[in-house]
Amino acid sequence: MIRVRAAGLLLTAAYLSFVAWMLLRPHYVAWVPAPNLRPLATIHEDLRMGPLQAARRLGAGLGLLAPLGVLLPLAGGRVDTSGFASFARTAFAGLMVSLSLEFTQTLVPGQLFDVDALLLNTLGVALAHLLVVPAVRHRLRGRAAQATGARPQPALVP
Repeated sequence: MIRVRAAGLLLTAAYLSFVAWMLLRPHYVAWVPAPNLRPLATIHEDLRMGPLQAARRLGAGLGLLAPLGVLLPLAGGRVDTSGFASFARTAFAGLMVSLSLEFTQTLVPGQLFDVDALLLNTLGVALAHLLVVPAVRHRLRGRAAQATGARPQPALVP
């Protein structure tokens, strides 16, 4: 389990370094719009661009930090934990990482704060966690029970 946790920490640090490098590069543009502080404003603009463009932009927002939904519980290394507590910890950590990135972007030329990016990034982390982590934990609990010869306990909350 220590190896899994170490691998999770290493992968999380590497992924966050990549995301920071990707997002915190200066963008030199002639004109920069005002920061978006109204929730769902840029999402509505994206939806008006057409289905393909909207799917691409919304998918990018959802997918940017989504791997953290799996990497953060992996770095925690807990198999026998409450599903809700794991989800809440992961979603909150995703929100804090996204908020940190958004605030740090305001220091970089051409980058702006966008509350919708914060919402989409956090939703991406939460969805990735819900789609992957409960099934993986269930499988790991079953393997641990087989190794010890005990009967696996059904999880009330995955």
